[in-house]
Amino acid sequence: MKPSSHHRTALIVGASRGLGHAIAAELLSRGDSPTREWRIIGTVRDGAKRTPLHALAEEHPDRIEIETLDITAPDQIEALRGRLDGRTIDLLFVNAGTTTQDQHIHIGKVSTDEFNQVMVTNALSPMRVIETLQDLVPADGLLGAMSSGQGSIANNDKGMREVYRGSKAALNMFMRSFAARETEPVRAMAVLAPGWIRTDLGGDEAPYTMEEAVPPMVDVLLDKMSRPGLEYLDRFGKTVPW
Repeated sequence: MKPSSHHRTALIVGASRGLGHAIAAELLSRGDSPTREWRIIGTVRDGAKRTPLHALAEEHPDRIEIETLDITAPDQIEALRGRLDGRTIDLLFVNAGTTTQDQHIHIGKVSTDEFNQVMVTNALSPMRVIETLQDLVPADGLLGAMSSGQGSIANNDKGMREVYRGSKAALNMFMRSFAARETEPVRAMAVLAPGWIRTDLGGDEAPYTMEEAVPPMVDVLLDKMSRPGLEYLDRFGKTVPW
């Protein structure tokens, strides 16, 4: 796919399957003319493995690029930045999420290795991606990351999923610190709480399908592009308490 000034480009980090893939597919359907259509750069962790994103790219060969990236590997993030040098990314969205094998393990009982894995994947690595690639996003672009309603400290009155909650709360705090560096809000930034959705992470008992949840999520991201500053939003565009 050759870069062009006649479209908008979204980089979806973690687009091989699940919500990231669904967001990429939904963006492809948006745009009221060829000059306003979205083109996608989607990342996969294992470049040798076929994923739903590869099938989507075969359907839209002129509108999708696939890049290989393990976001927990800083050298791979730097290498991606080099490959994208000179490109403009109108929407950068990091979709990353993992949890402990026992989702209900108490924080004092989790192993150090498992705790580190969740925190590095869910909190540290998304920020490394944003820090490294932010200069490719123009003033009217969007920097975003997939958070969770379970990252809300104010709304935590049930506990459970303690390590996962903590990792998403950490991501939210890191994004607030990142945004606070700007004395005046310049770019739009968002941490998105998608709700409980039927994905590999959400499980089969989740009340919402991706077909129900993803279009309003994309609506929220596109609408947010017109509002500078950081917001913590659910998929209906409502503010989530920090």
